[in-house]
Parts: sequence; C-alpha cells; structure tokens
Amino acid sequence: MKKILVTGATGFLGKYLAPLLKEKGFEVLALGRNAKTGAELQKKGITFCKGDFTNKAECAKYFEGVECVIHAGALSTVWGKWEDFYNANVKGTKNICELCIENGVKRLVYISSPSVYSAKKDRFDIHEHDVDKSNELNYYIKSKIMAEDIIKEYNKKGLYTVVIRPRGLFGIGDTSLIPRVLRANSKIGIPLLNGGKNFVDITHVKNVAYACYLGAVTQNINGEIFNITNGEPMEFRAILEQFLDSIGEKPKYLKLPFGLLYSVSVFSEWFYRTFKLKGEPMLTKYTVCTLAFSQTLNIEKAKKKLGYKPVISLAEGINEYGKWWKENHKN
Repeated sequence: MKKILVTGATGFLGKYLAPLLKEKGFEVLALGRNAKTGAELQKKGITFCKGDFTNKAECAKYFEGVECVIHAGALSTVWGKWEDFYNANVKGTKNICELCIENGVKRLVYISSPSVYSAKKDRFDIHEHDVDKSNELNYYIKSKIMAEDIIKEYNKKGLYTVVIRPRGLFGIGDTSLIPRVLRANSKIGIPLLNGGKNFVDITHVKNVAYACYLGAVTQNINGEIFNITNGEPMEFRAILEQFLDSIGEKPKYLKLPFGLLYSVSVFSEWFYRTFKLKGEPMLTKYTVCTLAFSQTLNIEKAKKKLGYKPVISLAEGINEYGKWWKENHKN
C-alpha cells in the first residue's frame, strides 16, 4: 500500500480527494489545520496530520515514508495582502518541494489555477502553455505563477512533478463560487455584463479529485501541466439559471456596462489598499473580468495523457447541488 500525503486536506477539494485516495487503496495522510474536519476524515480511515505547510519544521515529520504528495493547500481568494499570498502560495510551495526532496518523495502533484489565464478579453480553447507570466490582475494570480515556477525549478532538480489547473470548482460543500452567486441573487441581484453571453467552464469537485488521483498514478507525465474542466462550456447566464432553477429560485440580474463596473473596481481596490480597510471590496478587477469575458479551456491533453474523463456531468452536478441546497436551506 502506497503512502500518500494531501496538503489542504481539510479544504473543499481535500475533503473529496482524501477519501477517494483511500478508496483507491492508498494509505492517506491528510495535512490541514481544521481539527473538526480532520476528525471526520479520521472516521474514514484517513490519518489526520494537524499542521500548517507554511511552517516547514512543523510538517517535516509527516513526510517520512511518503511516496507521493498532492499539494492542494493554498490561500485562494480574490483579495488580500501580498505577504499572505506569498507566504502561503510561494513560500509554502517551496517548503513542500524541499520536504519532498529531503524525504525521497517520488512524485509531487501540484494543484494550480487557471486564473493564470485571466485577462481583460475573451479567451477560448486555452492550452496549457498560453500563460502571460507578467499577469498581475490580482495577488493570487501572481503567487500561483510564481509557485508554478518553483515547481519547474524542483522538477529540474529531479523531483517528478505534475501540475493540475482545475477551473471553477463547484459541488456540495463549496463555500465560495455558488454561495456567492446565490447570496447576490437574494440581495442586490447578480451583475450581468454583455448579457451574460460570455462562455465559461466550471468543474465538479469530484472530477477534480479524480484528475488529482490520475496525476498521482499515471505514468510518463513527468513535468506535465493539465487543464481540467467538465468539458461542457456554457454561457454564463445559462449556467446561472440552471443553478437557480435547481434550488427553486428565479434569477435577479443587475445589467451593468463593463466600462463603468471596471472603473468602480479599480477605484475600490485603490481605496481599500490606500486606507488599509479590512475585508474585501465589493468589486475587484478580477471579479469584473470573470463576469464579463469568456474563458474556456482545452482539455485534450488531459484526456490523452492522463486518461481523464469526467465522472459526473454538469447537469448531474447541478441537480445534486440543488437537491442538497433545498434540504439544508429550507428557511
């Protein structure tokens, strides 16, 4: 039985990934900070390792005898201090790479982000190499680009690495993507730019977990990067309306011009940074660009080299989420 360690195991993806690896026959170590979620993983036969990967010394003991590490831990948000993003996503990734080298770990699977493709324009059928290294739309993107460079650096030092870029995770337990949309719909309405006709890719978390598993076991993929989506790009408005229909709500839109909204986001970011306000602006440049422009990913490489095929369709995932939402949010 191979021993595999998952960082960020108490996060949204980790809570799906660790049990899947257990089902596949791995001895799973789940590194994370949330003791409550860790206890839930323990009940499934997974070893919870309480720790913070930004503290190398604290986590070193967990890497002994590990054959593969899936680094899913990250600070993933649209707003925050550069120091926090650097510490978690850049320094933290370097810590993981060093611990892998020092402990003879055979493979590292790194969960990156297709936010590195984000731009102030439509982008269709994006391939893995289509990254603008100077992209600084937000600190999260900047930190993920730097982290990928660290992965490449350690790959050259002999570490077997695989990078996964999953787009727009959703599913039961999501605390970010869909809940934000539903909150906006119930309050002021969902900002709709360009009539909501921009095409987007999203991915069920179960498909991402499966892709991570494939990244850990598939042969002859050293140094490769893979886009992962459900492979079902749709217009933004159509996806929204499917989700809202699944929970029994009608859409409420705010139809706004892109230019105005982008200008507001620029001012909001400046205001928050200048006056060092807590929380995050209601609008950020990244959020506005995500709402306004198309972004679809090419996943042919993942299909051919990883053998990736979604295990749950978009319609199935949306219906599953809607059923869960209605059962847990009756009031």
